Amino acid sequence: MRTIIFFLIALLITQWNNALVAQERYEEEVAELTTLKEKIILQEKEALKSEVERINERLEDDSITAEEAKVLKENAAKKRALNIENRIAIIDNRIALLERNEGNVLKERDELSISSDGVGISINVNDRPWHVFQRKEPPYDRRTYSDFVFAIGLNNALIDGQSLEDSPYKIAGSRFAELGWSWRTRVFKNSNFLRFNYGFSFQFNGLKPKDNQYFQVVDGETVLEEFEFDLSKSKFRMDNLVFPMHFEFGPSRVRESEDRIRYSIDKKFRLGIGGYGGFNLGSRQKLKYTREGEKVKDKLKRGYNTTNFVYGLSAYIGRGGTLLYAKYDLSPIFKDALVEQRNISLGVRFDL
Repeated sequence: MRTIIFFLIALLITQWNNALVAQERYEEEVAELTTLKEKIILQEKEALKSEVERINERLEDDSITAEEAKVLKENAAKKRALNIENRIAIIDNRIALLERNEGNVLKERDELSISSDGVGISINVNDRPWHVFQRKEPPYDRRTYSDFVFAIGLNNALIDGQSLEDSPYKIAGSRFAELGWSWRTRVFKNSNFLRFNYGFSFQFNGLKPKDNQYFQVVDGETVLEEFEFDLSKSKFRMDNLVFPMHFEFGPSRVRESEDRIRYSIDKKFRLGIGGYGGFNLGSRQKLKYTREGEKVKDKLKRGYNTTNFVYGLSAYIGRGGTLLYAKYDLSPIFKDALVEQRNISLGVRFDL
């Protein structure tokens, strides 16, 4: 369900961006048409001025009489006035059509022939192409690429004064998952060895206490206590929205042609070092146990005194889109704890 929600968010962002581009293009076209109206008026006035000068030259040469010159000037003025009126009306109608359809205007077509150039599909009308579908021409040099990020693995906590072996949480039972979107941008103009990798992710960090324990808030402090019944499941989860940033190192394959250049890291070694910062979206605890012969499942969604702002270090290493991934929270899991605990994760990351 979360994956579907994430894809919908990404789709909405893409559609919103496309709508902004279309809106800017439509507003530019309206502005150009508005400017064109002023040019039309100036053009017709200049044409009228030239006609009047020629009429005056004919009058001076006695080719026409003063009465004939007057009539010719009046006719020329009427013609230019009508020209201005008709041409401005065409522009006004075009602007109204654009505004009513927000720039998405259909074209009249006759004597149709359809052609495709690999970039789009156009219909030729009297040897004039009208594009009915046209992909945006890819840039010659693409410096930024994007990936869907999915990571999964083991999760636990480092506690001050204790080793990971003494952790009160199950090693195999405590897990994490991460879903996100990342962009990687080439840092240098003519080298792809160093990239800046950034984006956003939803992290789900889970902890499973040992020894029939569960989390309880006592006097403002979150502690582990033994549950009164035998627990078949005790799981705590903290959900975060974070913004990872990494410097990524590694070679790439250059693909160059006459119209474009691309850098591919497919099946190439990659190393990323950086960190993340973000917000705790919520915490919850799930308990399963049997009470008086009846199976009970409790889902408790509370604050549990968890840290609101989370931040930490992370790194990944691997080949292509499959990477070994580790992250460590510098922020403690719980606020105001006598003994601080910090989340640590190790797993596999896939850049798809």
